[in-house]
Amino acid sequence: MPNLQRAAAEPRSVRSFIDLRKFASDKGQGIEVVNSADESRFLASRRVLDWPQGAISAGVITLDAGCGVVPPQPVDEFIIVARGEITLTESERALTLGPGDSAVLAHGAAFSWSAKGPVSIIFMRCHDSQSGEGKIIPIEHAPQLEPSGSPAAELLLTPTPQCRNQTDYRSSDGTFTCGTWDSTPYHRVGMLYHHCELMHLLEGSVTFVDEVGRNATFSRGDIFLVEQGARCSWESLEHVAKVYAIYRPA
Repeated sequence: MPNLQRAAAEPRSVRSFIDLRKFASDKGQGIEVVNSADESRFLASRRVLDWPQGAISAGVITLDAGCGVVPPQPVDEFIIVARGEITLTESERALTLGPGDSAVLAHGAAFSWSAKGPVSIIFMRCHDSQSGEGKIIPIEHAPQLEPSGSPAAELLLTPTPQCRNQTDYRSSDGTFTCGTWDSTPYHRVGMLYHHCELMHLLEGSVTFVDEVGRNATFSRGDIFLVEQGARCSWESLEHVAKVYAIYRPA
């Protein structure tokens, strides 16, 4: 990852949820990556959340029309296109991603990219990843969801929901997973997030309230993140479906 130049940021004492679409559109937020002349634009044209250095970074990649090559990276990276369109080519296999499309750039993946116009890509990057297949894995548009676990009964304020899941990518050590999940409506009390999770809502809406009472409702098309260490409640009044990227330390 390139060197970073710290921008002025308002200190935050409580970990919470972050609206990543809002972050992507507000150039005054975050830390700008310092660009070097010989560096891939895909790696250097970034603005990251102002977090302490750790296992996870997240932010936005902003590219103009053009093309480039990305050498193998020692990380797992989830990307989702917020605006525009980009084509990633790996071993002569081309994958075109438009608004709302997402993929995983698995540890060791090398590829070229091309864009015919401006592109905004939200990312979550796992720096603690292990060597894997080194491929680009798209998140399926119509996954075959299977029944999965539900929130713990002691957290629920409503009947137990019916949840389903498909995992498109799991790192070799199991700490970084990406896929699609859905659920019937439910309401639970604030829960400590031992993991960091990026979410892109495909259906429905969900309201979060953090431990200091800050609240927000996210709806279909929104992209947001809950920080590791946050304590947030969840309330969904309708069927919810989401694409997710989760870092859960071992």
